[in-house]
Amino acid sequence: MTKLETELLQIIEIFNKYAITEGKKETLTIEQLKKMMEKELPGFLQAGKGKEDYDKLMKDLVEHGDSKLDFIKFVTFVATLTYQNRFKK
Repeated sequence: MTKLETELLQIIEIFNKYAITEGKKETLTIEQLKKMMEKELPGFLQAGKGKEDYDKLMKDLVEHGDSKLDFIKFVTFVATLTYQNRFKK
């Protein structure tokens, strides 16, 4: 298995790890997403650009009524946060 394939499987495992803690196992609640971010991506929550982007993305999720994220929304959220943290400095 390639490094990228392994890392993609890890993303799936992380999603499943937090999704199964409550409610439907196919979705993450905002609370589960916050918990996952605190545990798995703490560097993105530090003060600065990453924190601002995270706060904006979370606010957008809540305002648009997306209180639950399926896997596609989760991957989009993580990719957006990664892009903003890595490429928009």
